[in-house]
Amino acid sequence: MKSQASNALEITAPGLKATSPLRVLLIDDNEADAELCLCELKKGGVDFTGHIVRTREEFVDAVSSQEFDIVLSDYNLRTWNALDAIRIIQEQGKDIPFLLVTGALKDDDAAECFKKGIADYVLKDRMARLPMAVQRALREKAELTAKRLAEQLQQAQKMEAVGRLAGGVAHDFNNLLTIISGYSQLIFDRLPEEDPLRAYMGQIRDAGNRAASLTKQLLAFSRKQVLEPRVLDLNHVVAGIDQMLLRLIGEDIDLVTVNSPGLWLVKADPGQIEQVIMNLVVNARDAMPQGGRLTIETTNVDVNDCYPDGHMSFAPGQYVMLAVSDTGIGMDAETRARVFEPFFTTKEHGKGTGLGLSTVYGIVKQSGGYVWAYSEPGKGTTFKVYLPVAEGVTKGVGRVGEPLGPTAGSETVLVVEDNESVRKFVRSVLESKGYRLLEAAGSEEAVNLITEHSGPIHLLLTDVVMPRMSGGELAARLAPVHPEAKVLYMSGYTDNAIVHHGVLEPGIHFLQKPFGPETLARKIRKVLEQ
Repeated sequence: MKSQASNALEITAPGLKATSPLRVLLIDDNEADAELCLCELKKGGVDFTGHIVRTREEFVDAVSSQEFDIVLSDYNLRTWNALDAIRIIQEQGKDIPFLLVTGALKDDDAAECFKKGIADYVLKDRMARLPMAVQRALREKAELTAKRLAEQLQQAQKMEAVGRLAGGVAHDFNNLLTIISGYSQLIFDRLPEEDPLRAYMGQIRDAGNRAASLTKQLLAFSRKQVLEPRVLDLNHVVAGIDQMLLRLIGEDIDLVTVNSPGLWLVKADPGQIEQVIMNLVVNARDAMPQGGRLTIETTNVDVNDCYPDGHMSFAPGQYVMLAVSDTGIGMDAETRARVFEPFFTTKEHGKGTGLGLSTVYGIVKQSGGYVWAYSEPGKGTTFKVYLPVAEGVTKGVGRVGEPLGPTAGSETVLVVEDNESVRKFVRSVLESKGYRLLEAAGSEEAVNLITEHSGPIHLLLTDVVMPRMSGGELAARLAPVHPEAKVLYMSGYTDNAIVHHGVLEPGIHFLQKPFGPETLARKIRKVLEQ
């Protein structure tokens, strides 16, 4: 049933996107009362379309398939009540003003309804105040939306500033860790097994590797890691790490996967997406110390301008949603607002780095997606990741294992690295593998070597970010003089010299710092043989 009046209701509160006519969803199993409610709105000058539902099934169908600006509901219905309707709206992630229009309401019931989030209630013997109550509810919603948008902007600016700092710190640490982990591995390999110093070097090497893992998480948060995206079916990604997830969560947690058939494809780095899933699963596990249920769900989502209303800003389009839900302890609003900040953790000292969820945030944002958390204390938590659909592509593969190949060679390699200690480490590794080495401490020195060297240069191994001339610019200077030379870039982080939004351009070879001796040698051999 629909009803309209001639005069529009004017709402001027900031942040409200005016809709004309107002879309009203009315829940009432008494037809006469429903008609009375619509008449009062018309008398109050409200321009609206009214959609009446009587049963729970009709309500679920309406809320799922249509958008509404406000819900008006009787409290007591035949087989359900207004609290059920509020819960259904919240479970669907929608934020719609909810007003009770009822014949009578006990104080305890009214308190419970306000606790659950109703905006107001109007008694049926005082229906004249209904238009005013609707107007106030819409104004309060608009003010709340404006406040949320301001808070989101402030949070985004803070995250961006912390991200820039994290990226710079990670770059410096990756140079140091290349030296620490690299030399410790060289010494470890050369010491006999019975030498007691070998165990000490192993400890140093392992600590360096753990530190390297932390810097990778910082780079992920700051969105400065290099992605190698492929076309993925998230159902296959989840299935591929299912056994690993079971080992992570233990036997006291039930793992449930709900995979939507016909899932759209996304374009993302498979290793990074696996990291997102594992980090969310570990976070859920830690929130259920006494056990519980962990659910991983995938589904297709078509996002319009209003979805998901009140929670975050989305670019309209088609997305694949990955949701990880737990039945754990949940979070309050203050904790939820900071959950993606690096180094923020609610765990005991020494039991968490505070980088797991910030890594998720960075990976998802760099992949062009969105991540949102919903939680209440004692009611568990749901993290929803939205990844944009890959357009104009066919289904590809996820991860392809690379066989271990040879590491030695005799070609000439030009190494350009402004960090002396890193340069010496690279020289030690490559000379031990039989390569002929040319070295430069910077781009200008490298240009002189390029023009003066009479023999071939088979490979340029260069840092990306250097003073005065980047690695990409240096490679462009090398190409006309030594067209036979291939190029391998290395960096603790990258700039736009070789990547676009963190994604390697086709044909680019890249080695992320920190790296060990064998990783370096195999990467060089692979580039030379391609």
